[in-house]
Amino acid sequence: MKFAEELKKSFFIASWFILLTFPIMVIQVNTIENIVIWRWHNIILIGLGSFAFSFCWQIFLNKKSSTKLIAPAGLSPLNRLMNEPRLYRPALIIIGLAALIFPFVFSHYQINIMTTALIYVMLGLGLNIEVGLAGLLDLGYVAFYAVGAYSYALLNYHFGLGFWTALPVGALLAAIFGILIGFPVLRLRGDYLAIVTLAFAEIIRLVLENWNAFSFGPSGISNIPRPGFFGRNLTPEQSAIYMYFLLILLCLLTIFIIHRLQHSRIGRAWVALREDELACQAMGIDKTKAKLTAFALGATWAGMAGVIFAAKTTFINPASFTFLESAMILSIVVLGGMGSIAGVIIAALALILLPEYLRVFSDYRMILFGAALIMMMIFRPQGILADMRKKYEFHKTEDSRTIKRDVL
Repeated sequence: MKFAEELKKSFFIASWFILLTFPIMVIQVNTIENIVIWRWHNIILIGLGSFAFSFCWQIFLNKKSSTKLIAPAGLSPLNRLMNEPRLYRPALIIIGLAALIFPFVFSHYQINIMTTALIYVMLGLGLNIEVGLAGLLDLGYVAFYAVGAYSYALLNYHFGLGFWTALPVGALLAAIFGILIGFPVLRLRGDYLAIVTLAFAEIIRLVLENWNAFSFGPSGISNIPRPGFFGRNLTPEQSAIYMYFLLILLCLLTIFIIHRLQHSRIGRAWVALREDELACQAMGIDKTKAKLTAFALGATWAGMAGVIFAAKTTFINPASFTFLESAMILSIVVLGGMGSIAGVIIAALALILLPEYLRVFSDYRMILFGAALIMMMIFRPQGILADMRKKYEFHKTEDSRTIKRDVL
């Protein structure tokens, strides 16, 4: 019976696939001779191919689901690696040494690519607070990124403020905007929250694009100074290395603070809010405070990344802060694993570096990139590194004392 259902479903899928591809694969118009060529043999190839692929795919999924029911639940190999200090500590030392020597071995172009990837690491970790920990689906995260970038550009243009002064100011202004967007959406969840945050980002972008007297409109702001090193003027190569090490330090600071937040009282409140908002409120957790804190802290890191982006590129305009940027940052969080710091870092590096290194495939690189993302979501929907929850088990010893052990 199950075999017959699979055949029927595969036949239905093949029929739909034939119908959808019929105008492209079967009909060919010869504009020179004004005739229509019917390639009927393509229907047979498409039908048989889609039927066979669909049937094999269903068998594979059925075997996979039956294996899951039999096999005991456990950690993935990547999670086991992250849970073994004797394995991940040497790996961290090697990665740290490689990061230190990277700018002295590779070209200026490679350093700039890695610097961009590190900016997206900061953005991904910031959005991970809102989406991964608190469960607040924010599709307008790029608005806080734009606030930080324009804060530095405008403060430098009008008041001559430097990078180090503008960095905390940009973070503070982004946090204020995070609270401002947080208040109207306190009662919203899921798709409605995503729509409101998306609208907020579009409002910010349109204001920056049309308010010429304030933001210089589509022309943008140029000649934004890079951060100085104790008053010294750096060459472009030296400035790129300086920005690289600066971002390494800021990423380490971001990881440390977010890790501490994740295991603090407010972090546990965010996770409770993500899992069940009603139960969270029933347990006495202040839902308003938790949501506003998540929006403010997530926006803070976006503001800092925006200031660094403006300093790196020395030119910004509204075209740099479109919805595609928000979608890319959200993809980093989902692909890496909701709430997982290490997963977000790996996903940010993969999503930013892979398109650059796939340029050798020319027009096919984005197809390969998209196919890789689709396969990842099919075979590992929980992300590269799923967030490991800490649980507590109580065991009684022979002398009737109770001990507590941490397990994952």
